[in-house]
Amino acid sequence: MDINWTVFAIFNLFVVAMLALDLGVFHRKSHAVSVREALSWSGVWIALALSFNALLWLMPGIFFNDGNVAHAVARGELVVGAGLSDYGALRAEQFLAGYLIEKSLSVDNLFVFLLIFTAFAVPAAYQHKLLFYGIVGALVLRAIFIFGGVALIQNFAWIIYIFGTFLIFTGIKMLMPHRPMDPANHWVVRLARRILPVSSKPDGDRFFIVENGKRMVTPLFLVLLVIEFTDVVFAIDSIPAILAITDNVFIVYTSNVFAILGLRSLYFALAGMADVFHYLKYGLSAILLFVGGKMLAHAITVEQTVIDAAGVATTVLVPFKVPIAWSLAVIGSLLALAVIASLMRLWWLRRQAAALSQKA
Repeated sequence: MDINWTVFAIFNLFVVAMLALDLGVFHRKSHAVSVREALSWSGVWIALALSFNALLWLMPGIFFNDGNVAHAVARGELVVGAGLSDYGALRAEQFLAGYLIEKSLSVDNLFVFLLIFTAFAVPAAYQHKLLFYGIVGALVLRAIFIFGGVALIQNFAWIIYIFGTFLIFTGIKMLMPHRPMDPANHWVVRLARRILPVSSKPDGDRFFIVENGKRMVTPLFLVLLVIEFTDVVFAIDSIPAILAITDNVFIVYTSNVFAILGLRSLYFALAGMADVFHYLKYGLSAILLFVGGKMLAHAITVEQTVIDAAGVATTVLVPFKVPIAWSLAVIGSLLALAVIASLMRLWWLRRQAAALSQKA
């Protein structure tokens, strides 16, 4: 894997610092997060992600070196003679495409979190803490999934067809009617109650308490377990989707992290708007079908002229790859179309309701 471990470590230190600042300073005391506060934090996280994307593009020397460029040329990602600026532009495009995929998929996942909190009657004041620890666990799980997924693709090229087929299946399944999840009777909760001593009464925002001299977990801890398991399911969908864009570990990891870091604030901003994004699932389904098809398209080979360092041109057969710029345009357009169609539907329903009220 082509990784600059120093940069990787510095990035993770930045993530830890932001998480500590978030929970230790701005959300030190449990409280209900207002829509205004949530929107402000969402803006902060999106601005940080876009700033990082700009650094990848405009100052690639911070993150990459000539060895990374040579490796990309050898793999056919860049043409012979490409420089560090070309490499930065490539990775910046891949980061933005990956970030858009993760962010769009996470919006749909937020409404599952709303269902979980409603089923367990979690007070609004404790939801931020639950999501915080859920996201810390998600960062660890995503890192494992990402390193494992990249290793599989780089060592077993045929695995990309399995990932592509899975994404197409998931995209089709998203359109099918399905039975709503019952979090309170989830198998994770039933299993936890069998092997863990669970208190029958909640104790504020605490996960562990001592009751009659025995350490026990609170019902809030069971909610955390369901959230962590739910994120594993989400990761199974989203990680293969971004691997269709790139198998560069640093780009896959950083785009995932930035999308996850903004998940909590986005939840509180959109928690009461589940009905607004009516067509979002259709847009997400189309995105998954597109990236799944993009993976399967590797089975198609096309002729490509390669010019080596000596200036000798050779024609070789390479797997067909959709250009990153095209992927970015398609993903952005599908997401925008789903949001615009949803807002137009909402406008039309309100107009009809207003017309009916006037007649009455």
